[in-house]
Amino acid sequence: MKISNREEFEKVNVFGMGAPNDAYAQYFTGQSFLNPLTQPGASAVSLANVTFEPCCRNNWHIHHARKGGGQLLICTAGEGWYQEEGKAAVSLTPGTVITIPANVKHWHGAKADSWFSHIAVEVPGEETANEWLEPVTDEAYRQL
Repeated sequence: MKISNREEFEKVNVFGMGAPNDAYAQYFTGQSFLNPLTQPGASAVSLANVTFEPCCRNNWHIHHARKGGGQLLICTAGEGWYQEEGKAAVSLTPGTVITIPANVKHWHGAKADSWFSHIAVEVPGEETANEWLEPVTDEAYRQL
Protein backbone atom coordinates (compact mmCIF):
# COMPACT_ATOMS: atom_id res chain seq x y z
CA MET A 1 0.00 0.00 0.00
CA LYS A 2 1.38 3.40 -0.99
CA ILE A 3 1.80 5.78 1.93
CA SER A 4 2.91 9.33 1.21
CA ASN A 5 2.35 10.76 4.72
CA ARG A 6 5.30 10.21 7.11
CA GLU A 7 3.15 10.04 10.27
CA GLU A 8 0.85 7.42 8.72
CA PHE A 9 3.87 5.47 7.48
CA GLU A 10 5.48 5.41 10.92
CA LYS A 11 2.33 3.72 12.29
CA VAL A 12 2.86 0.70 9.99
CA ASN A 13 6.67 0.65 9.89
CA VAL A 14 6.84 -2.03 12.58
CA PHE A 15 10.65 -2.20 12.80
CA GLY A 16 11.03 1.57 13.24
CA MET A 17 12.63 4.23 11.12
CA GLY A 18 15.85 4.60 13.06
CA ALA A 19 18.31 7.43 12.51
CA PRO A 20 19.17 9.31 9.33
CA ASN A 21 21.54 7.14 7.30
CA ASP A 22 24.22 9.83 7.19
CA ALA A 23 27.17 7.43 6.95
CA TYR A 24 25.92 6.26 3.54
CA ALA A 25 24.18 9.45 2.37
CA GLN A 26 26.63 9.87 -0.49
CA TYR A 27 25.27 6.63 -2.03
CA PHE A 28 21.60 7.68 -1.93
CA THR A 29 19.42 10.11 -3.85
CA GLY A 30 17.10 11.49 -1.15
CA GLN A 31 16.94 10.73 2.58
CA SER A 32 17.19 7.23 3.97
CA PHE A 33 17.08 6.01 7.57
CA LEU A 34 18.78 3.02 9.19
CA ASN A 35 17.62 0.97 12.17
CA PRO A 36 20.05 -1.90 12.91
CA LEU A 37 18.17 -4.98 14.14
CA THR A 38 21.30 -6.92 15.11
CA GLN A 39 24.49 -5.69 16.72
CA PRO A 40 27.32 -5.40 14.16
CA GLY A 41 29.74 -8.27 14.66
CA ALA A 42 27.55 -10.00 17.28
CA SER A 43 25.96 -12.37 14.80
CA ALA A 44 26.93 -14.14 11.57
CA VAL A 45 24.02 -12.37 9.87
CA SER A 46 23.49 -8.61 9.80
CA LEU A 47 19.90 -7.31 9.74
CA ALA A 48 18.80 -3.68 9.41
CA ASN A 49 15.52 -1.95 8.65
CA VAL A 50 16.18 0.59 5.89
CA THR A 51 13.57 3.28 5.29
CA PHE A 52 13.40 5.48 2.19
CA GLU A 53 11.43 8.72 1.87
CA PRO A 54 9.39 9.05 -1.38
CA CYS A 55 11.72 9.16 -4.44
CA CYS A 56 14.73 8.03 -2.37
CA ARG A 57 16.85 5.28 -3.86
CA ASN A 58 20.36 3.99 -3.48
CA ASN A 59 23.00 4.06 -6.19
CA TRP A 60 23.68 1.09 -8.37
CA HIS A 61 25.87 -1.24 -6.34
CA ILE A 62 27.29 -4.76 -6.17
CA HIS A 63 27.68 -7.07 -3.18
CA HIS A 64 30.86 -8.88 -4.17
CA ALA A 65 31.82 -12.27 -2.77
CA ARG A 66 34.18 -15.03 -3.79
CA LYS A 67 31.78 -17.57 -2.28
CA GLY A 68 28.30 -17.12 -0.77
CA GLY A 69 27.38 -13.51 -0.07
CA GLY A 70 24.70 -11.35 -1.61
CA GLN A 71 21.69 -9.79 0.06
CA LEU A 72 18.04 -10.47 0.89
CA LEU A 73 15.42 -7.72 1.00
CA ILE A 74 12.28 -8.38 3.04
CA CYS A 75 9.78 -5.63 2.24
CA THR A 76 7.78 -4.54 5.28
CA ALA A 77 5.97 -1.23 4.63
CA GLY A 78 5.06 1.14 1.81
CA GLU A 79 6.05 0.56 -1.83
CA GLY A 80 9.36 0.54 -3.63
CA TRP A 81 11.41 -0.66 -6.59
CA TYR A 82 14.21 -3.18 -7.13
CA GLN A 83 16.13 -3.44 -10.38
CA GLU A 84 19.01 -5.56 -11.62
CA GLU A 85 21.13 -4.25 -14.48
CA GLY A 86 19.63 -5.21 -17.84
CA LYS A 87 16.28 -6.27 -16.36
CA ALA A 88 12.94 -4.57 -15.80
CA ALA A 89 12.30 -3.01 -12.38
CA VAL A 90 10.28 -5.08 -9.90
CA SER A 91 7.53 -3.47 -7.79
CA LEU A 92 8.02 -4.04 -4.06
CA THR A 93 5.17 -4.25 -1.55
CA PRO A 94 4.96 -5.61 2.01
CA GLY A 95 5.69 -9.32 1.99
CA THR A 96 7.87 -9.26 -1.13
CA VAL A 97 11.20 -11.02 -0.65
CA ILE A 98 14.04 -10.34 -3.08
CA THR A 99 17.10 -12.59 -3.26
CA ILE A 100 20.10 -10.73 -4.67
CA PRO A 101 22.95 -13.03 -5.64
CA ALA A 102 26.50 -11.92 -5.05
CA ASN A 103 28.18 -9.98 -7.87
CA VAL A 104 24.91 -8.67 -9.40
CA LYS A 105 24.64 -4.93 -10.14
CA HIS A 106 21.35 -3.55 -8.77
CA TRP A 107 19.57 -0.74 -6.91
CA HIS A 108 16.47 -0.41 -4.69
CA GLY A 109 14.40 2.35 -3.15
CA ALA A 110 11.01 3.98 -2.67
CA LYS A 111 8.42 4.73 -5.31
CA ALA A 112 7.96 8.41 -6.12
CA ASP A 113 4.71 8.64 -4.14
CA SER A 114 5.37 6.37 -1.16
CA TRP A 115 7.60 5.87 1.85
CA PHE A 116 9.19 2.42 1.82
CA SER A 117 10.97 0.08 4.26
CA HIS A 118 12.72 -3.22 3.89
CA ILE A 119 14.84 -5.38 6.12
CA ALA A 120 18.25 -5.79 4.52
CA VAL A 121 19.91 -9.11 5.28
CA GLU A 122 23.60 -9.35 4.45
CA VAL A 123 24.25 -12.95 3.40
CA PRO A 124 27.50 -14.30 4.86
CA GLY A 125 30.20 -15.18 2.40
CA GLU A 126 33.91 -15.29 1.75
CA GLU A 127 35.86 -12.19 0.71
CA THR A 128 32.76 -9.98 0.71
CA ALA A 129 32.80 -6.28 -0.16
CA ASN A 130 30.25 -3.75 -1.37
CA GLU A 131 31.04 -1.63 -4.41
CA TRP A 132 29.02 1.59 -4.73
CA LEU A 133 28.56 2.81 -8.28
CA GLU A 134 26.77 5.59 -10.16
CA PRO A 135 23.39 7.04 -9.08
CA VAL A 136 20.18 5.93 -10.78
CA THR A 137 19.44 8.86 -13.07
CA ASP A 138 16.32 10.96 -12.50
CA GLU A 139 15.32 10.23 -16.10
CA ALA A 140 15.51 6.45 -15.65
CA TYR A 141 13.70 6.65 -12.30
CA ARG A 142 10.86 8.79 -13.71
CA GLN A 143 10.22 6.18 -16.41
CA LEU A 144 9.19 3.59 -13.79
